[in-house]
Amino acid sequence: MSQNSSSSSYVSEPIGRVASVRFRPTGKPYDFDASECPDLQAGDFVLVETARGQQLGEVVNVYPLADGDRENLKPVQRRATGRDLALNQQLRGKEQEALNAARSIATRLGLPIKIVLTEYTFDGQRLTLSYVGEDKKLNVGRLQHQLQQQLGVRVDLHRIGPRDHAKLLDGYGACGEPRCCARFITEFCPVSIKMAKTQGISLNPSDITGMCGRLRCCLVYEQEQYQEASQKMPRRKRRVQTPYGEGKVIDLLPLRDIVVVQVEDRRVEVPTEDVEVISKSRGQARMTERCW
Repeated sequence: MSQNSSSSSYVSEPIGRVASVRFRPTGKPYDFDASECPDLQAGDFVLVETARGQQLGEVVNVYPLADGDRENLKPVQRRATGRDLALNQQLRGKEQEALNAARSIATRLGLPIKIVLTEYTFDGQRLTLSYVGEDKKLNVGRLQHQLQQQLGVRVDLHRIGPRDHAKLLDGYGACGEPRCCARFITEFCPVSIKMAKTQGISLNPSDITGMCGRLRCCLVYEQEQYQEASQKMPRRKRRVQTPYGEGKVIDLLPLRDIVVVQVEDRRVEVPTEDVEVISKSRGQARMTERCW
């Protein structure tokens, strides 16, 4: 008797896949269900359906689909063809024409805004304009209406902040390298003045602000290392005992594990392990001795 008849064969279920797709070179990636495109890989171009309509984007990552995620993701419709890519290139040319038209209308209407970006959906039926303006409550309805009449498409206007505006521009940062936001940052992280203080950076606005007029994004990069290194160091202005005598902490060099101490009329750099913080009670006792 064949044992095959008594044993059941097991067929594993295919594993679903998620494709992270972005629609601009440094844009934020969005996830789509790529289970129906098993050979999809990073660098491929695909067509997907978004809240704005059909879009063509680039796959930047592909990974396994977790249980229960499929119903929350829209599917990848198909891989883009050569014809799709050629059509998308034509749309880029139409976007420049739309940008010129929008700027002309805005000038004619006397709107205090700067239109910086126009984006068509892949079907060419919807156009999104991104603009910069100080007045958050400015009525741009007339611009929208006149542009829709002139171009014959649905127009959406989107106000962006100074960081997003700087991200769209070419240029170099204070470090001499192309600006991070235009090169690889897909989402902006919160940046605070406390980060500059922790890292011992000058608080001069020209030293800590970027082209956007906001605090530089690069302050975030080493913040975790500075925080970790600073935890075992005394605070500035604390009285400490060093091999050179008693003094006051005037600066910290966390990544070098060095405490800068003013000892009488000297400025000395001392390894953190050789610095002992003088307790407040001990310092008060010394002050009392001096008074007597």
